Amino acid sequence: MKVFWKKTAFSTIIALIIFSLVASNGTKNKILSQDIRNSESCILAGSLNKHQQLNQLCTSTLNHISIPTPQTNLTPILNLNLTNKERFFAAITDKLLAIPQPGTYEYILLRAYGAAFVNHNPEVQLPSKVVFSDENETKEFQFTLSMGKVNGTNNCYLQKAAADALNQAKAQVNIPLKSGYGDSDCTRTFATNLRFWRKYANNKTLARVQQGQEKKILGTVAPPGSSQHLWGLAIDLRVANEAQRQALNQNGWFRTVEYDVPHWTYIGHPLDQLDEFGFENKVIGGISYWLTPL
Repeated sequence: MKVFWKKTAFSTIIALIIFSLVASNGTKNKILSQDIRNSESCILAGSLNKHQQLNQLCTSTLNHISIPTPQTNLTPILNLNLTNKERFFAAITDKLLAIPQPGTYEYILLRAYGAAFVNHNPEVQLPSKVVFSDENETKEFQFTLSMGKVNGTNNCYLQKAAADALNQAKAQVNIPLKSGYGDSDCTRTFATNLRFWRKYANNKTLARVQQGQEKKILGTVAPPGSSQHLWGLAIDLRVANEAQRQALNQNGWFRTVEYDVPHWTYIGHPLDQLDEFGFENKVIGGISYWLTPL
């Protein structure tokens, strides 16, 4: 399959922020509000590289910017003056056509499943939106992916970078798939995502999720078109001991969906860098999750 990755560099600017990130090639990010008086809006505007506009409209003081080349380290510099939410937004503005506004259905999905958007590995392809509308849109995205097989499986495929990282973890310790079936544990089709949703939920449930009235179901099953499994960056595993967890964490894999114990997301960064992206650690029933700060 055709390998496609985003290379264009960008920088975000707010008071006391020095971030270095790489922006998507050919993707035009949108400012969600014309009022950029607060730091979050300035982060969004920064993704457009409109430095002159920022100088005129943002109340923050502009600072020196260091824009990396695609070959340089893509990890943002930790700035303790930023909130976790600001760090997370700064890390993902180059990945999405627009950052969803709080209270919207897309924002709810970003909060639940947006962890993978901090991945800056140039070999990883991320969608430009948080939810696909149908099978065709899903297939168009999946056609751009470069896939790799997970060792010791019959038909489990992930994006190659994710598969390679998982295979490195599996070389350290045995880590089996949850069900053993690649089409359900690994990269899924839109139809499979929809089938799982109908197994656990219905249209009334979806309406409640869209209205922000139901959240816990998102830890059981993803609404149609929104599963990380559609991106080739998630897998369901049977992890029963600390050695397995450590091997996965060391290779960029983490639990990022609250209450979904078997679900692992390829973030591509080590454990000690997660705070740089604003991730918040939450332990539920002895299970450690790294959640988006939204």
